[in-house]
Amino acid sequence: MAILCVDAGTTMVKAVMFDEDGRELRVARQATQVQRRLPGFSEQDMYSVWDAVVYTVRSVVHRVSEPVRMLAFTGQGDGCWLVGPDGRPTGPAILWNDGRAADVIERWETGGVLDDAFRINGNYGFAGTSGAIMKWLWAHDRPRIEASHKALYCDGWLFLKLTGEYAAEESDAASPFLDLRERVYSPAILELLDMPWVERLLPDIRGHGDRVGELRTLAATELRLPVGLPVVMAPFDIPVTAIGIGAVTPGHACTILGTTLSTCTPVAMADTSGPPSGMTLPSGVPDGYLRSLAAMSGVEAIGWGMKLIGLDNPNWISDLAQTTDPGAGGIFFHPYLSPAGERAPFRDTRARGSMSGLTFEHTRSHIARAMLEGLSYVVRECLEFSGSQAKELRVTGGGANSTFWCQLLADITGVPTLRSADSEIGAKGAFITALVASGDEETVQAAVERHVFTRDVFEPDTKRSALYDELYGDFLAIREGVMNDWGRLAASRARYRPADPVVGEDPDSIVFN
Repeated sequence: MAILCVDAGTTMVKAVMFDEDGRELRVARQATQVQRRLPGFSEQDMYSVWDAVVYTVRSVVHRVSEPVRMLAFTGQGDGCWLVGPDGRPTGPAILWNDGRAADVIERWETGGVLDDAFRINGNYGFAGTSGAIMKWLWAHDRPRIEASHKALYCDGWLFLKLTGEYAAEESDAASPFLDLRERVYSPAILELLDMPWVERLLPDIRGHGDRVGELRTLAATELRLPVGLPVVMAPFDIPVTAIGIGAVTPGHACTILGTTLSTCTPVAMADTSGPPSGMTLPSGVPDGYLRSLAAMSGVEAIGWGMKLIGLDNPNWISDLAQTTDPGAGGIFFHPYLSPAGERAPFRDTRARGSMSGLTFEHTRSHIARAMLEGLSYVVRECLEFSGSQAKELRVTGGGANSTFWCQLLADITGVPTLRSADSEIGAKGAFITALVASGDEETVQAAVERHVFTRDVFEPDTKRSALYDELYGDFLAIREGVMNDWGRLAASRARYRPADPVVGEDPDSIVFN
């Protein structure tokens, strides 16, 4: 018997067939397109995502002779996937990296709303959260809100297509409407956000003990799977990746070197007393939480850098970077390239990237190293901000295929860095979630010990780590100075708006080998 798992990322849908021991039998991938029809917009055709699920599932089912006994899935988080009473989309999905609601967030921040909400839900709002998006739609496209029946997330859209049921997995629901400790929608949050009208749009919350449905006839026909097959809704891609890579207990951190640069630390309890930043999510471990600081720019910055210095292969970034010394000859790269600004470990919609310290003496090698060092400093800052005393850092995502970058992370963070033996970590997290949901495994921790394996370990180099301690301080100090100019830069941008749609890089196509 086999377990089929789907991971619907932002620009790539993957289907993985696992055997009972968690070995990957077959993997299929299908790209999906992000539309940027206006500056700051990031949207996706919801049916195109479902079509990619159908294609990848059929591809693996066709090539594996073993019968499938469960289907588990995960997907991208945040954003807003609105559907009408008939279950059909009322427009494109508005994604987590959409920036149109930046003004909403600015008003909430100025009024103290974000701080007050953080004390209840543990999540510091940003423009791509469903609350901010729906607030923007209420002001600018109210007919769409009025035509909608439920506000789903990617996971909820797939669960609807698979089972016919409207639902939100609790990690998705956490931001922005959840009372994190009670794990129910918070009337106080709705009042803070001045959104009483949104209550009718909120779907039922599903979590531990209530995440399994049955495959309905229409979906079974499309997927070529048995009607009534158990369907398991796993946490969204950030917490499920922590499960899939084995970071499920305090002291074990992980970073996703993917579309986002997401650094996560499991915590035993939800503490919302500190400085508001990032996300605190139900982790998929019963009664457990995950502190997640997800920076907006990850390997997409690598794609931008490849174009900047004329490279066709992401491996060449690492190759170039290795030919120069730590510190990149005095260049510092601050990788805040997302049009939506930054959300963790600080939040500023005006944040923009910069390359400081350039002279005629610098080469492409210095620029390549500065880019990887800058992204690694962000990982260190997120680890430190979380307050976690991490004993190890587990890494995954396309960037984790770079041996050089893994060693660089170990040197800059000062903690051993581990790579998983699995190629599709999100799908492995869905697999583990399915085992626990079905009763095959008693606990998530037991399932991780049995099914998660380490490929290799990178130990910090003492001398390089000492040097990077000093350089990290410089990175923060230089950014402090540059931050003073972000407001002026925003005002300058406001005087010019491109007439043509902006076509973004496909970050999941940027894969180190």
